[in-house]
Amino acid sequence: MNTENTKNETIGRISAIQRDVFMILYEGKEYQGRLKGTFFKNKDEIIPLVGDYVDFYLNPAGDSIVNAVVNRRNYMERPDQKGHAYQYVKTMCAQGMIANFDYVFIVTSLNGDYSYNRIARYVSIALQDEAIPVVILTKSDMCNNPGRYVREVEGLSEKVRVHAISALYGIGTDELEEYFEPGKTIALLGSSGAGKSTLVNAVVGEEIMKTSEIRESDSKGRHTTTYRQLVELPNGAVIIDTPGMREIGIMEAGDGISNTFEDIIELQSCCKFSDCKHNTEPGCAIKAAINDGSLSEDRYYLFLSLQQENGNNREKMIQIAKWKKQRAKLSKES
Repeated sequence: MNTENTKNETIGRISAIQRDVFMILYEGKEYQGRLKGTFFKNKDEIIPLVGDYVDFYLNPAGDSIVNAVVNRRNYMERPDQKGHAYQYVKTMCAQGMIANFDYVFIVTSLNGDYSYNRIARYVSIALQDEAIPVVILTKSDMCNNPGRYVREVEGLSEKVRVHAISALYGIGTDELEEYFEPGKTIALLGSSGAGKSTLVNAVVGEEIMKTSEIRESDSKGRHTTTYRQLVELPNGAVIIDTPGMREIGIMEAGDGISNTFEDIIELQSCCKFSDCKHNTEPGCAIKAAINDGSLSEDRYYLFLSLQQENGNNREKMIQIAKWKKQRAKLSKES
């Protein structure tokens, strides 16, 4: 037994990944690491994501070796198309993004970037991952009526928290301090130029993260963050920043969608017929709620849209698993 390796075996956290290099945060320092060979031989091995805790052999003088992923509480993934044909099921797979987070900051600026539908999508994903969705409406100083947008997002779900802020003028940033607790991890999601890095710097009080200007012509920004990275703040709170994304596909998020649209799920259970399609059936609670104004038609169709996308992507993943199994069987037979 190699006593030196045993002595240096410890637990760290993945802070960044670039190709086959895994940066590991340990006791305030980053070490470069690579995966142990069994990751490539054993298909059941869990590949580390940014935010994962890993068992690794520490080598301060060279590459450390990642042995295994440990203590994964939750993780976020999205559909990933490998090729140009979306309908060609064999080109699709699930792409892991980040792991082990307590809050999901859904950052959107109150300019041309604002999208209620996108926020609903992000909230559903956060709830699916058993994290708390916190919608941050930035650049409130550039909006004539930020309260209108706060109320709109608050109406999305009772589980969502909403804050309208202006990092430039320090408006509302003190409301976010409660999330930056030692030991808590915050995942940042949002478009480029939405102000993710600016708001973190404003709350922390120093330039922790790089920022960039947005284009005046279309209110869009450059990708300040070009890859996922984990940053430990001076007080022990942790930020996981992600590259700007205007859209994110949804998959395996049935529970998250149901938790976001609990009112619709409850209405469905009140229909006269258990198999009600909410079209022409008598005693339909959904239709009644739309007719009396207690449920907006737009909200209902957004719910259906997310459900359909989630179902379609789930079916694609099932077909992929069957296809891979058939390929493996044919390979053995040949």
